[in-house]
Amino acid sequence: MSAFIVLGAQWGDEGKGKMTDYLAEEADVVVRYQGGNNAGHTVVVGDKEYKLHLIPSGILYDDKLNVIGNGVVVDPVALFTEIEYLEGLGVKVTPEKLVISDRAQLIMPYHKTLDKLKEIARGKNDIGTTGKGIGPCYTDKVERCGIRVCDLMHQSVFEEKLKENIEMKNQYITKVLGGEALNYDEIKEEYLKYAEKMRPFVQDTSVRVYDEIKADKNVLFEGAQGMLLDIDFGTYPYVTSSNTTAGGVSNGVGVGPTMITNVVGIAKAYTTRVGKGPFPTELNDSMGDWIREKGFEFGVTTGRARRCGWLDLVILKTTARVSGLTSLAVTKIDTLAGLDKVKVCVGYKFNDKVIDYFPASLEDLAKCEPIYEEFDGWDESVANARSYEELPENAKKYLKRIEEFTGTRISIVSVGPKRDQTMRVDEI
Repeated sequence: MSAFIVLGAQWGDEGKGKMTDYLAEEADVVVRYQGGNNAGHTVVVGDKEYKLHLIPSGILYDDKLNVIGNGVVVDPVALFTEIEYLEGLGVKVTPEKLVISDRAQLIMPYHKTLDKLKEIARGKNDIGTTGKGIGPCYTDKVERCGIRVCDLMHQSVFEEKLKENIEMKNQYITKVLGGEALNYDEIKEEYLKYAEKMRPFVQDTSVRVYDEIKADKNVLFEGAQGMLLDIDFGTYPYVTSSNTTAGGVSNGVGVGPTMITNVVGIAKAYTTRVGKGPFPTELNDSMGDWIREKGFEFGVTTGRARRCGWLDLVILKTTARVSGLTSLAVTKIDTLAGLDKVKVCVGYKFNDKVIDYFPASLEDLAKCEPIYEEFDGWDESVANARSYEELPENAKKYLKRIEEFTGTRISIVSVGPKRDQTMRVDEI
């Protein structure tokens, strides 16, 4: 039995979808434990490309159980749009392959409205949300007025909670944010239709996942965003609204931490982030543009260009500490191929001291100056490697330094988007 976590070790977009797909071959169950459809995973299988947002990446296998845990916020519109998209590509999505937690919170139309209007109200201090209602939905969860999937399964309960929320939200939307009121009847009718479509997929997933682990099944827990977007340990307030760390699994699925055997952190060979927020190693020059174009660094969900910079080992060391990484999977070293020199950040100069951790205060972080080590580059032959031994020597030296600094071994290296461009260096 193995119950292991796959999480992003940076700001997201590290290749979690591809790695989950790759590791899912050895798993029996794939579980999403946080986030919503504000993240995107791209998986390439043969000559087909799949873009996933809410459904676990294991759905591309016919023999895997996929679970949307209670820590995920579920937009029924997005859910069934994604199901139709997958089925259009020949991927079956049935209640035998996909189950949804009855405790998961529902994203409602007023959450999306509030998300967009609040961003406008923030002006130049906007956070850069996707506008998909994720934050307002988690807000209602903590405020204890959210509507859960189990509520939708009971029509009278759903109608009562929806009515209370619509009355309250419309006051705020119209009188404070200057928006238009939402119609209770329209939302009620729309969601009651989704209730019947969703019902066959709904169950107590905490019990289901626990039973699968106890039955000696291999269970893979899949994160949606990177560690530096965690609500507690990320670059607050430029973060997501859930716990993206390994600790988020217990709360987001309902299994105890003693059941987790391994934690795999996914990291690009360089660093990217989308939207606002600090980025110590960002390259606002032709080199940053070169990495963006070669790595095709544009968001799956938003299409926004990603900010690019050198690999920041301080971030990876922080992730290793906070999430207890047992190994790293390094992706996209092929993107850096062709450069004469590559750099990695091995510390920050802060107030005349050198630190190797990520400060909480954005004001302190703004004063941090990255300290770099420089390495000789490698050529395009890296993309043809199918084993660690076939990698160029300079690429191996680069990877070795990552292991040394973070104190975490590398178990997987990826040299391209396809399944066969992924090599196992060590056991998970």
